[in-house]
Amino acid sequence: MSLADRCRWLLITSFGLGCSPWAPGTVGTLGGVLLAITLQWALPEHTLQAWGIAALALFAWGCTQSQFVARTWPKEDPGAFVLDEVVGYLVTVLVYALIVDAPVGATAHMVAFFAFRGFDVLKIQPARKLEDLPGALGIMADDQMAGVYAGVSVWLAMRVLGW
Repeated sequence: MSLADRCRWLLITSFGLGCSPWAPGTVGTLGGVLLAITLQWALPEHTLQAWGIAALALFAWGCTQSQFVARTWPKEDPGAFVLDEVVGYLVTVLVYALIVDAPVGATAHMVAFFAFRGFDVLKIQPARKLEDLPGALGIMADDQMAGVYAGVSVWLAMRVLGW
């Protein structure tokens, strides 16, 4: 495997988290949590912009990886491909933060993680339909819709629970 392909593999698998034998999507989402928290810590005055730029850049790059995915894994949507979960989690916290217009705390990150995983598994329309898009775009797009659903649901849950 070339150096470029190794770098692709690292990003697509969230530094190997997607290779977990148990729930690779859930474990891979932890890469998104770590990225979100790192950006929030490193850029506290520009967290929303950092999350947005990272989500957009990773989404766009991930959508271009169809050929690499096809030659690396035998499945159309391999479990090890968790970049979609990383970006979906960023979308979740970004949507939540935009709604509340406040920093995202530890409790909100925890609720966001579980909400995103729930909506990613449920694939509520149009997320399920987005999954049918060709190549890596289909792998990536449904998780972004799940992230939008999750971000709104985190806001509702936090509001209802008074957190």
